[in-house]
Amino acid sequence: MRIIDLSLPIDSDMPGVRLSPAKRIATDGWNATTMELYSHCGTHMDAPCHFLPEGRHIDAQDLSVALGPARVVNLTPTQPKQLLQVEDFAAVDDEVTPGCRLLLRTDWSKRYGSPEYRNDLPRISKSLADWLVQRQVALLGVEPPSVADVNNMDEVTEIHQILFRGNVLIVEGLTNLDQISQDIVDFIALPLKVVGGDGTPVRAVAIEQH
Repeated sequence: MRIIDLSLPIDSDMPGVRLSPAKRIATDGWNATTMELYSHCGTHMDAPCHFLPEGRHIDAQDLSVALGPARVVNLTPTQPKQLLQVEDFAAVDDEVTPGCRLLLRTDWSKRYGSPEYRNDLPRISKSLADWLVQRQVALLGVEPPSVADVNNMDEVTEIHQILFRGNVLIVEGLTNLDQISQDIVDFIALPLKVVGGDGTPVRAVAIEQH
């Protein structure tokens, strides 16, 4: 068994993160840290209420969807601002079946820390979002910080709403997909049980069986 960590490191350089000392051994007898985390920072999971007024919260997420076999879809090379289309999935068309989990490898996480990571991300087209819903995909994992252009409110709203209304669980901000050597892996990304939460950072991993 080989475990590949698919999670970005949470540190003070990450947007939406503030870490400060709460206790220190020298003065208090133990170390403890106060963590302020934006609910969609780093590698994270969205809850439907992120974009749907009537959507469920993250604490109501069915955990069985968040772990299980997942197919890695290699979409490299991916261009900045590329609009991903259904035809990009031609090689795995027969594998996109009801209940499947898809991890989209774009190598976009290599741009983490640069302005392009957020502003020029490859994104899911409307036709692709509709297709994923029609195919009854259970989980969609992507490397960029969003499935859609975060600087285009209409687009980011529409794509999230299509996926959420189609019961597609969204995990964003994955990394290290290029380290996976198998087409199908066991995937785990468990959310924090935040009551009323619209999303939460996750520790995402892929497990290869040998």
